[in-house]
Amino acid sequence: MTEPSRMGAKPTGPLSGVRILDLTSVVNGAYGTQILADQGADVIKLEDPGSGRGDGGDIMRWAGHLPEGAPKGLGPIFLTINRNKRSILLDLKTERGKKALHRLIASCDVLTSSIRYEGMKRLGLAYEDVCAIKPDIVFVHAAGYGSDGPYAGEPAYDDLIQSASGLADVLPRTDGNPVPRILPTLVADKVSGLFFAQAVTAALFHRQRTGEGQFVEVPMFECVTSFLLVEHLYDHTFQPPTGQWGYQRVINPNRKPFRTKDGYIGLLPYTDRQWDQFFDAAGFGEQVKNDPRFADYATRAKHTRELYGLIEQAAATKTTQEWLDILKPLSIPVVKTNTLEDLDADPHLAAVGFFQEHHHPDLGAYRLMKPPVKFSRSPSNIRRHPPKLGEHTDEILAEFGVGAGEDATASQGDA
Repeated sequence: MTEPSRMGAKPTGPLSGVRILDLTSVVNGAYGTQILADQGADVIKLEDPGSGRGDGGDIMRWAGHLPEGAPKGLGPIFLTINRNKRSILLDLKTERGKKALHRLIASCDVLTSSIRYEGMKRLGLAYEDVCAIKPDIVFVHAAGYGSDGPYAGEPAYDDLIQSASGLADVLPRTDGNPVPRILPTLVADKVSGLFFAQAVTAALFHRQRTGEGQFVEVPMFECVTSFLLVEHLYDHTFQPPTGQWGYQRVINPNRKPFRTKDGYIGLLPYTDRQWDQFFDAAGFGEQVKNDPRFADYATRAKHTRELYGLIEQAAATKTTQEWLDILKPLSIPVVKTNTLEDLDADPHLAAVGFFQEHHHPDLGAYRLMKPPVKFSRSPSNIRRHPPKLGEHTDEILAEFGVGAGEDATASQGDA
C-alpha cells in the first residue's frame, strides 16, 4: 500500500515550531534528527561542500546505487534518514558565513552535532561559543565516547562500537564459534540515534519548565553498552556475581526461527498456559506436559535449550500456514519468518501503509518507511524530500536577511 505524496504540507507533529541547526551526518545523529523532523521540527542541515567536485556534504549521500540518470548525492541510505530536512552550505571562514551562522544559531532552539568536539572548538562552535549567541540553546552532541574517560575524542563508527561494547561477543556465546562478529545491521548507530532523539526532547522539556538550555552529551559507547547489558549483565548484576554473563534464554543456540515443512516461523510460548497448549497442539502428550523441567517459568528458564529443541522438532511436522492457523486462535505468539524480499508483500505492513511512495522531481519515484510512532493529536508527517546538497541555502539565508553569494557558501574546510 502506498500513500500519495503530500510534499509541501505544514508540519503537524508535536515538535512543530522547534528549529534545529543540525551538524550531524552519516547515520547516528542523522537518524535521530530525522525522528525529530518527522515529529514536526524544522531541521536545518548544515553541510560542508567539500572540494566542489561533487564530493561534499554528508558522506552517506554517496553510498549505494542510484537510478540511471539520477543526480548524484541522493543515495538510498541518505534518503531513508534525511527527509523533512533543509540543507544549507556556509563558508565559516568568511565574515558573511559567520554572520549567517550566528543568525541561524540565534533563531534555533537546538544545535545538534556529531563532529568531534575538538573540531567544534576549532570552528568556534563549542558550547560556550554557542551560548554567547543563544543563552538558552539546547546543545546535543553525539560523541563516540564520554568526555570523562580515556577514550574521549577518539573516532567511533558502528563497527568500532559493536566491537568495544561487547556486542561482537554475543554470537560467539550463542553458537560456540569463538570468532567475534559484527551484527549485519548498523545497530550501534541506530540505537545511539534513538538515545540522541530522546535526549533532545528531554532537554527541550527541561527548558520549557525552567527556561534553561544545556549541553547534552550522547556517547555511542555508553549508549550501546547500556543497551546490551539490560539483559546480558545478568547474574553479574549482583556483587559478588551469582552466575554467568549473558541471559541464558537469549544466548541459546536453539533460539532462532524454526523450520516448517515449507518455510520458517518465529514461535515463543511464554506463559504456563501457552506452553501447555503448545505441547497439546504439537502432540507431545502428558509425559512432556508433566516434565518437572517445564513446570513453571523458573524451571523452564533453566532448560531453554531443551524447550527450544522441542519446538524445533514439532515445527518441522507442519507447514507455516498450518501452524499459524493452529496457534493464533490460542493466542500463542507466532509469526511467519520474513525475508527482506517478503516485506514488500507483508499484509500487515501493507494495511498500515508502511511503505510510502513519493516522486522526487529529479530522482523520480522512490519510497520511504512511514514514521512508525502514531500520535493521536499531533501526527508525524512526511512533507519534504531528502534535500539535495545546499538545496535550501538561498531560501534559509533570505529568511534571516543574509544575501546569498559564493563568499557565504564556499567550503567550510575540514574541522
